[in-house]
Amino acid sequence: MTTILRIVLIVTCFLTCYYALYQIRKSQMQIEDSIFWILFSIILVIISIVPDIAYFLANLLGIGSPVNFVFLAVIFIMIFKIFSMSIKISQLEYKIRNLVQQIAIKNHELENRDNKDIK
Repeated sequence: MTTILRIVLIVTCFLTCYYALYQIRKSQMQIEDSIFWILFSIILVIISIVPDIAYFLANLLGIGSPVNFVFLAVIFIMIFKIFSMSIKISQLEYKIRNLVQQIAIKNHELENRDNKDIK
């Protein structure tokens, strides 16, 4: 792994941690969501500081170079994160749909009750 790539990874990881903490302070990100990004950044910093880990895992998995391993691992983790976020969004959309339907039913019942009271 080249020195430039290692430096870029470390700087990017620190910027990611800073941005996640900044978003928490502004109450725009939940702590549970930021934990993923902070842990992900810490892991990348460790791999950048100790590149032997990347070399070992690349050899273990039969990947040609440690840089390819790092990129492959990042892509895999991002796909997993996107999939889990899709599940979470689907669950939230279902809950919102149910709440909207319940509110519509309550409003309809109130309108019918008001109309009967007027007559």
